[in-house]
Amino acid sequence: MDSRTVAWIYGFAGVAIFSGSLPATRVAVAEFDPVFLTLVRAAIAGLVGGACLLLLRQKRPGRGDMPSLLITALGVVIGFPLLTALALERITSAHSMVIIGLLPLATALFAVLRAGDRPRAVFWLFAVVGAALVAGFALVQDLSASWGGDLLMLAAILVCGLGYAEGAKLSRTLGGWQVISWALVLALPVMLPLALLAQPETYDGITRPAWIALGYVSLFSMLIGFVFWYRGLAQGGIAAVGQLQLLQPFMGLMLAAGLLGEDVSLAMALVSLAVVACVAGARRFA
Repeated sequence: MDSRTVAWIYGFAGVAIFSGSLPATRVAVAEFDPVFLTLVRAAIAGLVGGACLLLLRQKRPGRGDMPSLLITALGVVIGFPLLTALALERITSAHSMVIIGLLPLATALFAVLRAGDRPRAVFWLFAVVGAALVAGFALVQDLSASWGGDLLMLAAILVCGLGYAEGAKLSRTLGGWQVISWALVLALPVMLPLALLAQPETYDGITRPAWIALGYVSLFSMLIGFVFWYRGLAQGGIAAVGQLQLLQPFMGLMLAAGLLGEDVSLAMALVSLAVVACVAGARRFA
């Protein structure tokens, strides 16, 4: 199996894990404050990531790596989780999963600006068409949805795209799981004390689904998914493999329907299938 195919397999595994993030966040914010959820998920993942770094005796990143680690932490450890948690108080996870289809285009743009990727012109055609399908659908469907929620999701996409590109660039030299672990450790001195301060007065009444959702977003969304994702981006090209995120709405919609009982319309499914075709085209011409 050639290295390019392996990279896309790693990328697909990361997207599959991330596809459960928004439905799980939707479950968690029903019972946890979104700010506390953002803080505690980062704190839990940071403790686990830090323990892995210590046990496996990983070398510390150099001084020149710190700016990239800081950008990564601000994008994927703090910015994206907080903004999506706030958004999901206002919109359904199914609606948010459609908007998240804009993330591949944001990742590709930051890959060019920050990581030196240079995709072919035809690649951009598929990337823009895929993003346009998603954006168009979000504008004409579910007009009762909160515009505030949509704007929060768009802000989350921008900071996440930057964090993905910056972290993947650093993964080429530091390693995929090491990058996200160090980013989490970098944020830990802030996130852990604030999580303790922001915790609810009592945990009585918190249901099992909310605890499971918290565990998922803490371990899988914040740590394990990035082990696969950053490795795929680093090996296969950030802009190219990043287009796999166009599949995330399709997988997330199925989870939202199956686990949360949210309505998934035929139009949602058709848009998701159309973006699958855009992923195939982007992979061919990346």
